[in-house]
Amino acid sequence: MSLVSDINDDFAAERRPSVSMGTAGDYFELLKPRVMSLVILTALVGLVMAPEPINPVIGFAAILAIAVGAGASGCLNMWWDADIDARMSRTSKRPIPAGSVTAGEALAFGITLSVGSVLFLGVVTNWFAAGFLAFTIFFYAVIYSMWLKRSTAQNIVIGGAAGAFPPMIGYAAVTGSVNLDSFVLFLIIFLWTPPHFWALALVKSGDYSAAGVPMLPVVRGAEHTRLQILLYTIVLVPIGIAPSFMGFGGIAYFVVSTLTGAAMLALAIKIYRTGDGEGANKAAMQMFGFSILYLLLLFAVLLAEHSFGFGAGMTRALSAFFGGAA
Repeated sequence: MSLVSDINDDFAAERRPSVSMGTAGDYFELLKPRVMSLVILTALVGLVMAPEPINPVIGFAAILAIAVGAGASGCLNMWWDADIDARMSRTSKRPIPAGSVTAGEALAFGITLSVGSVLFLGVVTNWFAAGFLAFTIFFYAVIYSMWLKRSTAQNIVIGGAAGAFPPMIGYAAVTGSVNLDSFVLFLIIFLWTPPHFWALALVKSGDYSAAGVPMLPVVRGAEHTRLQILLYTIVLVPIGIAPSFMGFGGIAYFVVSTLTGAAMLALAIKIYRTGDGEGANKAAMQMFGFSILYLLLLFAVLLAEHSFGFGAGMTRALSAFFGGAA
C-alpha cells in the first residue's frame, strides 16, 4: 500500500473534512519557514561573494527562487513524512497530521513550487544554477526523505548536504559555476548539521524511536552520539575559521568565527562529559540553541563584510596594516 493511501487511511475519516480547510498560514508552514530563512541568508552570502556584480532586481529574483525551492523541498518532506510526524510530539501539529491540509494538496503544492522555482531561476539567471536547485530539491525530497531518513543512522549526515547547497546555488546564480570558496561555505553547513541535529535528537530520542526513525541515539545510543557530536565539532571549528585565511573572510569574521567556534567546542565537550547524568538534556538543548546562533553569526558577518566591501580576507587586511605601519 502506498504512503498516500496510508495517510488517507489514518486521517481522512476521523480527522479531516472532505474539503481542505487549510489557511494561508497552514500552507506557509508547509514550507518550513525557519529553514527557509536560513536558506535565504546562506544563499545570499554565496551571491554577494561572487566576483562579478549582479543587478539587484535579478539578485532578488534569484534569492526568491532559491527560497521557494527550499520551501518546496520542505513541503514534499512533510507530505512524505506525514505518518512519522503524526507519531512525534514535536511534529504532530504540522498541517497534514493536524488535518488542516490533505496529503494530496501538499503534494500538488510542493510539486508546483518545485517546478516553478527551478524554471524561474533558469530564466532570470542561468540553467546551471537552476539545475543545481532542481538537484537539491530532488536530493532532499527523494534521497533524504524517502530513502535515507528511514534506512540509516547516517541519514542526517548525508542528507544534510541538501541544506548545505544554497550558498553554492547563490554563487552559481551569478557566475554560472561554483568555486572552492562556495564549496567551503557548503562544507561549514554540512559539518554543522550533525552536531546541531544530534543534540536535539538526544533529547527527542524517544519520539524518534516511537516513530521508527533510525536516528543515531536510537541506533547507536546516547554515548556514541555524544562522541560523534564532539568529533564533528572538532572538525567544524577550523573549517568555520578557514574563510579568514582563504581571502573571503575579513578580520571581523575571524574574530566572530574563533570566539563562537570556541563556544561550540566548549558545549560539545560539556555534552560529552555530562553523559547521562543530571543536566544531560539541558546541555544538549544549549548546544542545539547555540549552534543556530553560531551559523547565523558566521554567515551574517560574511554578508556584512562583502556587502560593505570588507571581504578582502584577513591575510590581505593584515598585510596592508603592517605594510602601512612600516
